Amino acid sequence: MPGLQHSVVIAAPPERVWAVVVDVERWPERIPTVDSVERLDAGPLAVGSRTRLRQPRLPEAVWTVTELTDGSSYTWESRSPGVVVTAAHDVEPHPDGSRLTLALTVSGPLSGLGWLMTRSLTKRYVETEAASIKTASETGN
Repeated sequence: MPGLQHSVVIAAPPERVWAVVVDVERWPERIPTVDSVERLDAGPLAVGSRTRLRQPRLPEAVWTVTELTDGSSYTWESRSPGVVVTAAHDVEPHPDGSRLTLALTVSGPLSGLGWLMTRSLTKRYVETEAASIKTASETGN
């Protein structure tokens, strides 16, 4: 199954990093690779929550939370014909504050072709997302 993982150490407590990670509605102002976010249900992120996400050069996607451990991790997935993209967001304590790990996997009959076409863009987006969450967490923005 194609995919990638990227971690950064953040000089902020896990609670602050978690607050930034789950505040998906503010991603467009914090993360330059996110054009818009629309929550499709009310309340905090929970298993079953759905969010419409628009990013440059990628098709609009609806992400559904499939796993959530409050305060430390959530996983969501987006489905399109022949492809399932799964993205995990993990926050854990680190001696210097927190470690954020973002992971993405692609599965389904068309995943190989889709990954071939989007791998380098996806890698840049995941790295930019991690760096942006780091900045927002460290500056309290």
